[in-house]
Amino acid sequence: MTYTQLGRSGVKVSRLCLGTMNFGPQTSEADSFAIMDRALERGINFIDTADVYGWKKGEGVTEQIVGRWFACGGGRRDNVVLATKVYGEMGDGPNQAKLSALHLRAACDDSLRRLQTDHIDLYQMHHIDRATPWDEMWQALDVLVQQGKIVYCGSSNFAGWHIAQAQAAARARHFLGLISEQSLYNLAARQVELEVLPACQAYGLGVMPWSPLAGGLLGGALAQAAAGRRASTHVQERVTQHRDQLQRYETMCKELGAGPAVVALAWLLQQAAVTAPIIGPRTLAQLDESLPALALTLDAATLKTLDEIWPGPGGPAPEAYAW
Repeated sequence: MTYTQLGRSGVKVSRLCLGTMNFGPQTSEADSFAIMDRALERGINFIDTADVYGWKKGEGVTEQIVGRWFACGGGRRDNVVLATKVYGEMGDGPNQAKLSALHLRAACDDSLRRLQTDHIDLYQMHHIDRATPWDEMWQALDVLVQQGKIVYCGSSNFAGWHIAQAQAAARARHFLGLISEQSLYNLAARQVELEVLPACQAYGLGVMPWSPLAGGLLGGALAQAAAGRRASTHVQERVTQHRDQLQRYETMCKELGAGPAVVALAWLLQQAAVTAPIIGPRTLAQLDESLPALALTLDAATLKTLDEIWPGPGGPAPEAYAW
C-alpha cells in the first residue's frame, strides 16, 4: 500500500478509501467486519461512513456497525483515519438535518456515540446548506475542534464556488477550513473537471471520488449481463444508453489484461487531483478485486483511448468552453 497526504494536511491516508455505504443494507455485520479486517490487513487505513448510511432515519445503522468493529479492539481504531458525514435527516424535527450549529453539535455527539470513539478524524459536510451562513458553520465546527471531537473538516458534493466561499470564510476566522472534498467522479461522470477539481487543487483539498465504478457500470456490466448476472434497473438503463462505449471499453480492458473495475480505479488514481477513490465493496471478493488497481499504471496511449471512449468536458473552465 502507498500513502499520500490528505490535501494540505499532515495526515497520511491510503490511496484507496474503504466506503461503508453497503454495510447493513447490503452486507451483513459479520461480512462487514471481515471486509474491514481485510482492508486493514492490506494497508487501507482510511474508512468513510455517514450518519445516514443504513437508511433507517435516525438510527445510523452503518456507523453502529463500524463502532462495534472498533470495539473489538486490536488497534482497530488507532490504525484508522475515520471519516463520517453530516447533513441528512436524522429525525422528523425541523432542526434534525442540514448544517445549523444546533444540528452540527447534536449530530457530532450522536456519531461519536454510535462509532464508539472520542473523536472523528475527518468530519464532512455531506452537501451544501445554502440556508446556513458560513460563519455559523465554521464557528460550530471550530468549537468541535477545540473540544477534541473532530480533527479535520471536509466537504462532499460542493461546487467549486462553494469551496472558494468556504475557504474565504474560514481564512477570515484564522481557521484551517476544508482539507478534502468528496465528489462524484469516474470515467463516465467527469463534470468536476470543469471547476471542482481546479478549486480543490487551488485551495489544497484532497479529492475522494465516490462511485468510482459509476454504480457498477464500469465494473464489466456488459460481460456480467452476458453471463446472466442481472443488474439493477438503473444500471440496465445506463448499459443501454452507453452500450457502444462499454463495448469499446471492455474490449480495451481485455486487451490490457486487466478487469474493467481495475482500469477505472487506476485511471482515477492517475488523475493529479485525486487522493483516494472510495471503494464500496459488498463482499470480500470485491475488495480483493479492487487492490490490483494500485499497481496498474496506464500508459499515455491507454489514457488517450480512455479519453476518446469516455470524453471529459474538455478540461478546466473556462478553456473547456471558451478561448
